[in-house]
Amino acid sequence: MGSIKNLKKDLNNVYGEIIDAVMIHQETMAPEDQTKSEALVDDIIASFDDLVEKINNKSVEKRASHLKSVQIEVEKQSNDFIERLNNL
Repeated sequence: MGSIKNLKKDLNNVYGEIIDAVMIHQETMAPEDQTKSEALVDDIIASFDDLVEKINNKSVEKRASHLKSVQIEVEKQSNDFIERLNNL
């Protein structure tokens, strides 16, 4: 397990790239088709906030295994968001 700093950096970079891709998609679509992409961005931001809160939670018993589970959750959710983006 890498450092907490690297986990936060990875989370920020991955989610930022997905949001950038959604914004590019929005620019190419008609304005009336943007509600799904806006909902996707809202879900990404909510997930980001939730994951940062989990990373910053220091009251868990086994912190290393907790952070590993957060890292797995980041990967799973980012794949889900990419799949949703591809289906827009």
